[in-house]
Amino acid sequence: MNDNKVVAGMQHRILTYVYSNDTILQAGVASQLHMRPEIRLVDESDVDSAEVAIVVADRLDDAVKRNLRALQRGGVPRTMLVLGVLDDTTVVDAAESGVAGLVRRADANADALIAQIRRVAAGGGVVPADLLGSLLDQVGRMQRQARAPRGLQYSGLAEREVEVLRLVADGLDTTAIARRLCYSERTVKNVLHDVTTRLQLRNRSHAVAYAMREGLI
Repeated sequence: MNDNKVVAGMQHRILTYVYSNDTILQAGVASQLHMRPEIRLVDESDVDSAEVAIVVADRLDDAVKRNLRALQRGGVPRTMLVLGVLDDTTVVDAAESGVAGLVRRADANADALIAQIRRVAAGGGVVPADLLGSLLDQVGRMQRQARAPRGLQYSGLAEREVEVLRLVADGLDTTAIARRLCYSERTVKNVLHDVTTRLQLRNRSHAVAYAMREGLI
């Protein structure tokens, strides 16, 4: 009985790999996580066991994209970027590169990183809300203006799917989306699974980027 209680109370430690072309940047992020009980850092020899990989850089350039592709080919299921420079283009490029989380380096303290690693490991996405909000407004406006004169309509996503993606873009998790739309959590998960599977998208962030490019949100 006591043994069962001990096992039940044990906290799962998320296997996390931190990488950067700049060893100082890599050491800085790794040091934030090293002593935390929620995280177990793995080195390059065990990278294939990682649940989340974090790539640290100044900006999302071609070298970083190559690093991301190498990690994904190596079987790391979820990747995050900690960047010094984040702009509207970076958000879309990162989503199209299969990145599940984006974090400003200035915001990458230990508590914030762990909260975001947990969310990414659980299948969610992380994007700075202020940046995503302005990007949604800008891209959505441009796409609607481009389509309106030609009378074009897009039917690749149902209204319910658009509603769910809009709330994902606003940073809500599955539970909050279900509550907002009066759906069950299973329904929300099914909607997101249907969208990503049907349109061959990598994850929630990629689905949001897709909807943005189509001017739906």
